[in-house]
Amino acid sequence: MSEALIVDLARKALTMTLMLSAPMLLVALVIGLAVGILQSVTQIQEQTLTYVPKLVGISVVFLLALPWMMQLTVKYTVELFRSLPTLIG
Repeated sequence: MSEALIVDLARKALTMTLMLSAPMLLVALVIGLAVGILQSVTQIQEQTLTYVPKLVGISVVFLLALPWMMQLTVKYTVELFRSLPTLIG
């Protein structure tokens, strides 16, 4: 295995990880920002208030994006397994 091939495999794996985690991270960011602004405006400093909306939002996005995420993961895995003979030899 050449160094370029290893770097390419690592790049593809990191890109896949970013694509799978980005929707949930963006929702958590937006909800956290909205709750933070709401807490600042109303001066409610309850620590547990930030967790429940984030948990609900991330769960909803996960359930909605699950078919796309599974399709992307299966496509990546099939592509990786099909390229194994060329990687080894």
